Amino acid sequence: MSLMSKLLTSTVIASIALNANPVPDNKTLIKYVKRNIVKNPQVKLDGVTVIETKTHKDLPGWTILLTTMDLTYQKKEVHAPEMMFVKDGLITGHLVNQKTGNDYRNEIKPTVPESMYDKEHLLFGNKDAKHKVLIFSDPQCPFCMELIPQIFKAAKENPTKLAVYYYHLPLLRIHPVSDVLTRVMHVAQHEGKMDVLEKLYSLKINPQEKDVKKILAAVKKHANYSVTAAQIDDKKVKAAIKADADAAGKMMVSGTPTIYIDGEWDKMRNGYEKLVK
Repeated sequence: MSLMSKLLTSTVIASIALNANPVPDNKTLIKYVKRNIVKNPQVKLDGVTVIETKTHKDLPGWTILLTTMDLTYQKKEVHAPEMMFVKDGLITGHLVNQKTGNDYRNEIKPTVPESMYDKEHLLFGNKDAKHKVLIFSDPQCPFCMELIPQIFKAAKENPTKLAVYYYHLPLLRIHPVSDVLTRVMHVAQHEGKMDVLEKLYSLKINPQEKDVKKILAAVKKHANYSVTAAQIDDKKVKAAIKADADAAGKMMVSGTPTIYIDGEWDKMRNGYEKLVK
């Protein structure tokens, strides 16, 4: 069970009465979270912050609140994202389309904050390019292996049209090998060897492999890139990968590839194509 699962319980389709104001006051939000989301008595709720409000074409009259819950658990601060739907004095964490069964909670993501478009995450294209593509990816994810190199190629061929910003999100439960691979990619990027990142998307390796020596040997053979265990074990490298994972949490991203075009979630993952025609 994940830390977040221990802290929280899922909200069911049930609403509690609120003031009719589209955005409830902080006191009301805290009351709702305490009653319906944070059920673990060992977790202290310190506050709820509304990061962004949105609407959806299928949900007329509903206001969608994208929030951060500030929690304390075992003397550690945890900042957990939470989505809420508000309308006519009601609030709920889930709205489900009866015909399709789709939970709108899975159809909405926050807008990318400008601060995430920094030079540390810029891989390809010019920082002043007309459009920004932001990616969360795992190099061993089959869908990523097929799609991400295409986006890299499009940005390299159209640097004034596309700028690609890349965040690591290794799915360690599925691909433990990505723990090492993403750190290798981070080191290579900071050495200016972007070609290594591209090549690792075609690396064939046992996704369950955890032997660092074997993984680094495979990288050298496939990408002609040598890196030491000490380099990828550097505290700064590990901190950078953790920061990317934290960014994914704030953006409510749990799977790969997750792609944003000019700040908005590209659910179909092909929005970049029309930008380079």
